[in-house]
Amino acid sequence: MFLLESYPIAVCFCFITMLCWGSWGNAQKAAGKTWRFELFYWDYVIGVLLTALAFAFTLGSQGELGRSFLADLQQASGSALCSAFLGGVVFNAANILLVAAIAISGMAVAFPVGIGLALILGVALNYFADQAGDPVLLGAGVLLVALAIIINAKAYGKLPKPEETGASKTKGLVLALVCGVLMSTFYYFVAASLAKVEVPAITETLEASAGTSVLKDVTAGNLALDGAKLQDGKLTPYTANVVFALGIFLSSFLVVTFCQLKPFVGTPVSPLAFFKGSFKEHFWGWIGGAVWAVGMTLNVVASGVASPAISYGLGQGATLVAAIWGVFIWREFREAPKGTGTLLFIMFLSFILGIALIIAAKL
Repeated sequence: MFLLESYPIAVCFCFITMLCWGSWGNAQKAAGKTWRFELFYWDYVIGVLLTALAFAFTLGSQGELGRSFLADLQQASGSALCSAFLGGVVFNAANILLVAAIAISGMAVAFPVGIGLALILGVALNYFADQAGDPVLLGAGVLLVALAIIINAKAYGKLPKPEETGASKTKGLVLALVCGVLMSTFYYFVAASLAKVEVPAITETLEASAGTSVLKDVTAGNLALDGAKLQDGKLTPYTANVVFALGIFLSSFLVVTFCQLKPFVGTPVSPLAFFKGSFKEHFWGWIGGAVWAVGMTLNVVASGVASPAISYGLGQGATLVAAIWGVFIWREFREAPKGTGTLLFIMFLSFILGIALIIAAKL
């Protein structure tokens, strides 16, 4: 099994997560305006599950470190499996609510309330569960990233308003609030299922000879993990990711089907409509799910070195990656009034400074 041993590489993995989580939505645009998001979402969750399985049977099963995927499943405790699975269910519900909130109230409400709340609560929750890193730097970085998300939403709010959906703006706000709370907790459940790397023999030797400074390097993952043992009963990142993806896939039969039959916005869509899609429409859904799953896998692998709080905080910077796509590729701000460019500059500056502080929290 492939395990990280370097904090700088873990940070690189988290940056890739940002790119993946902030870019998968482009696949939905490519699928076409006639392909409803509820239908696209089915292909998306299939792509997530297949990609998680691919990682599990390759990087998750090769090498001498840790346990292979199938061996890890056999020794896993029921509580660890349930925790990772619940993380997938919670994420799925939060993701659907976010999309509904955007459809009803727009970016100006959904993102600062939903993702901003998820970022702050999620980092706090994961930090208290595993207190690694400087809390002052971590907190300051999170607040700057949250500020960038709010400024991003304010910039979106300056765009010409689309036709009214007829839905209540209060409903959109409530959905965004619920989304934020749920989105902030899913990573905690996944992190709780992960096995820690135990290095008792190395630890005892270093305590006797080199002192705590070198020991700190070992526990931070900056020295070789030869002979390291994974905690029994818990899951490797790759196994946890598969169980998490199963939670997303199986809960979709309830969550997505409900949204198809009782949509928050628009007319109901028959579940059978999924089978009428073209190969191109299905293909982009699989790609979108695969891209998101690559980001999730690398993020969970990185959390063993960077800590769940830092990994989650960096990963949720994906909102600003999505904004980069919108600004420079899709040119969503071409009709924005004067002054919007200044807001976008402040947004990107705040984001960069926030990310720098989050990274520095464990240097």
